[in-house]
Amino acid sequence: MTKLLFVGGFLGAGKTTLLYEITRLLKNRGLKVGLITNDQAPDLADTSLLAHSEINIAEVSGSCFCCDFKSLRRAIDQVGKLHKTDIILAEPVGSCTDLSATLINPMKDMMQTELSVGPLTVLADPGRLKDIMDGSTTNLHPSAAYIIKKQLEESDIIAITKTDQCTPEEIVLLSDRLKDNFPECEIRAISAKTGEGVEEWLQYVLASEDAGKHILDIDYDRYAEGEAVLGWLNCSASLSGREIDWDAFARLLMQDLAVKFDTGNIPIGHVKIMVENGDRYISANLTGRSETLSFRWSAGKGNMADLIVNARVEMPPKKLEKLFLASLESIANKQVKVTINRIRSISPGYPTPTYRYKLKQS
Repeated sequence: MTKLLFVGGFLGAGKTTLLYEITRLLKNRGLKVGLITNDQAPDLADTSLLAHSEINIAEVSGSCFCCDFKSLRRAIDQVGKLHKTDIILAEPVGSCTDLSATLINPMKDMMQTELSVGPLTVLADPGRLKDIMDGSTTNLHPSAAYIIKKQLEESDIIAITKTDQCTPEEIVLLSDRLKDNFPECEIRAISAKTGEGVEEWLQYVLASEDAGKHILDIDYDRYAEGEAVLGWLNCSASLSGREIDWDAFARLLMQDLAVKFDTGNIPIGHVKIMVENGDRYISANLTGRSETLSFRWSAGKGNMADLIVNARVEMPPKKLEKLFLASLESIANKQVKVTINRIRSISPGYPTPTYRYKLKQS
């Protein structure tokens, strides 16, 4: 029977980086792995990055998993049944919550002969987590911070990510505070960069079927506001020039965007880009102010490349699009020809789940 694992968490928590690493670990065990990504619009940097792991991948775009349950089931059939997959990893939209009521428990009931659903893991960036535990909104709109709190409350497992950026003492303190506040949750600490704790977490979720234990009361008006305060931008473009250093191009573009957001004191969910030069690529991620900017891998030099940009930022979508295009034009600076293939700037609509299980009354 195929194992289905949902790995959630707020924007910038490190979901894609972790999924990239665990697909490698699972493939090394000889297992067939499928991946399903999710977004409010097409052209996901996550999908492009994970496709380089050479596994079966499907993308559900246009709405979150819970609001398009049929598309999620089709994606499960696509990467699961068609390829006789052992494990399916599903990455919900980072601003989504209420997954236990709208995904985990419906899946357990409707597909129990086809799937074994593992515990819901919610990843938590230690910086944002500390602010949330201290009662802060972590520089986000209060309704966006509300989503983070609800994600933590409904989780079966809370995994503190990016432990390589913290001292052991800080991780112990955060873990203890989580245990005090969420005593029914399994608490883990992991680093996809160093591998610390990843094997142990993976072993736990593969062996467990204790999923969807926490169905919450959710204020959907507040939830909808928390999503809608973010402008969402997805863009795909073709780049060309003469022996362009694509790593330098990606760095300059992200640094220019980061400075603009810093200068305007604009809260960020995340900004991701992928620049692909054939089989080579560079990935960049910004989850807050400029000091959170990180890069991985190398696209090298060449005459042509593909660019994918995903930005989730607290500003009106059209202003976000204008800001991004100004940065892109500035960095291209007549040396790089930019052809926009597709660009969408939106605010998410009101979440309307296909199914929603109710909180059981005692």
